[in-house]
Amino acid sequence: MLEVVIVDDEVAGRRTLRDCCAREPGLKVVGEYGDSRAALEAIRARPPHLLFLDVQMDSLDGVSLARALDPRALPLIVFVTAYDQYALEAFDVSAVDYLLKPFDDERFHRTLERVRRRREAETASQRQEALAAVLERIERGAAPVDVRPRVLAEAGSRMHMLDAAQIELAEADRNYVRLTIGRDTYQTRSTLQQAEKTLQSQPMLRISRSCLVNMNHVREISRTPRGDFILVLAGGATVTSSEGFRDTVRQHLDRLKVRSG
Repeated sequence: MLEVVIVDDEVAGRRTLRDCCAREPGLKVVGEYGDSRAALEAIRARPPHLLFLDVQMDSLDGVSLARALDPRALPLIVFVTAYDQYALEAFDVSAVDYLLKPFDDERFHRTLERVRRRREAETASQRQEALAAVLERIERGAAPVDVRPRVLAEAGSRMHMLDAAQIELAEADRNYVRLTIGRDTYQTRSTLQQAEKTLQSQPMLRISRSCLVNMNHVREISRTPRGDFILVLAGGATVTSSEGFRDTVRQHLDRLKVRSG
């Protein structure tokens, strides 16, 4: 029985991994963490056999967490990543297992088969060497974190990997954030503040307490009689700034104006 720990700061990501583990014989999830620092403490106290580790996290990224593990009790690590194919060469060359979001049961099963073969064939020193090699390649730019940032979100009963550059709106909806691309909407269990950090590669402008707009997708701007801004997005969605953010929006738009002289 392989004891498994899951570390991913996205609820949907943890749930997907947990469900995949439940469908595989011989796996027992002994820990699940959205906070990478809490995960590090737990892993140090009780190292699992297998660790599913998200590369991109807010408080402590997967690379830093992996470097902080005790090499004498190093678990087998499967990095969970949204990297593009070029960046995945870092994992392939270093013979370290990875799962590319989004993945299905078949892909998970193939990865697990490789993990089991590695567990039987690798020595502790070989495991350390493989991990050190992939971490070095990631850190020196073979797998840059923000090449094409992507976001895992739900629509209906399916998970979707969204290109951050295509997201037009992010809106708070109770315990979720609603993401808009064109006429399609998706949701992720998160806060708007967390979504803002995830989408920091994009020119996101907060126009109210509950709404972020990707300014790359704004096509028209008008004003209400009160002076609030009405923004029309490329996909047809229309949102209005709140009074408390009126000055913020005006200042941002002023910086975009072409100046004469």
